[in-house]
Amino acid sequence: MIDWIAEPLSHGTTVRALVEITILGLISGAVGCWVVLFEVSYSAESLAHGMFPGLVGAALLGLPLLLGGAVGIVFAALLIALISRYAADAADTAIAVVVTTLFGLGVLMALSPESPPGIQSLLFGDLLGVSDGQLAATALIGIAVLGVLWLFHDRLLAIGFNRDAGPSLGIRPGVITALLLALVAVTVLVGVQGLGNLLVAAILVGPAAAARLVSRRIAPMMLTAALVAVIAGVAGIYASYYLRTAAGASVVVALLACYLLAACFAAMPVRTRTPVVRISS
Repeated sequence: MIDWIAEPLSHGTTVRALVEITILGLISGAVGCWVVLFEVSYSAESLAHGMFPGLVGAALLGLPLLLGGAVGIVFAALLIALISRYAADAADTAIAVVVTTLFGLGVLMALSPESPPGIQSLLFGDLLGVSDGQLAATALIGIAVLGVLWLFHDRLLAIGFNRDAGPSLGIRPGVITALLLALVAVTVLVGVQGLGNLLVAAILVGPAAAARLVSRRIAPMMLTAALVAVIAGVAGIYASYYLRTAAGASVVVALLACYLLAACFAAMPVRTRTPVVRISS
């Protein structure tokens, strides 16, 4: 058993992948709970797909993916905001059209003759190809994201439970929601390096959704979500090593398994488990 655990750790690529997924799990667990609470999961996925042209453009120009992704996600966010303002009656449909168009544009760019080898990793990620520099960037950005969440915890909590009460408390709901979406964008930006454009939303929403099924207090929910993300990430990487499967896809399958376990637990009769309480700070 010890050899089974230790063998993957003898490879630097696997160790870096484990560190990367652990950091991503901690960040996504915290941010994802607010995504679920504010019901902006669709926006999170839209930002992930909408940034794809920026990622491809950076790869084609030989620029850092973080830079290209940042440009792409800002452009996507501006388009989504514009569409939401002028197409209020059918905002979801309009946003879907915009995001699908941006993603299609990214695919066309990726299929161009000038595309470098391995550009498909932008779609599915490359956890085993994470560099020391990427690890450092993920850690620094993660610390910043968690710091902002800590500073604005009370405001996020107030708006998350009663948006209409915001003005009476001196809080502008639109500003807090925009702040959350900015944190989501940053989290997606760092996560796409390891999990790719198609899979990154899974680690942002999946653990939080599983945690929401078994906890109704925000602090335990965030801790549970982070734990689920880290466990699923580590399990996925080990499965990838021994089954020779794609690391990112294996992590997503592990996340799905964790969610199903949480759903089974939540479906148990209340008398057989500790009852949950309403969410509070």
